[in-house]
Amino acid sequence: MSDFEIRELQERIDAGILLAQRRLIERTRKDNGDLVVMRDGEVVRLTPDQLLAKQ
Repeated sequence: MSDFEIRELQERIDAGILLAQRRLIERTRKDNGDLVVMRDGEVVRLTPDQLLAKQ
């Protein structure tokens, strides 16, 4: 694989990850749920709105 192909593939992977994150946040918001994330070595429960506000 050339460097160009590797960069192109990495961009597609990154875009797919971001799309999956957005879908997870939206689904959790619709279900009135919490997201569990690791922040500074601690497990934290956040609402989707709290997560988006901290970004």
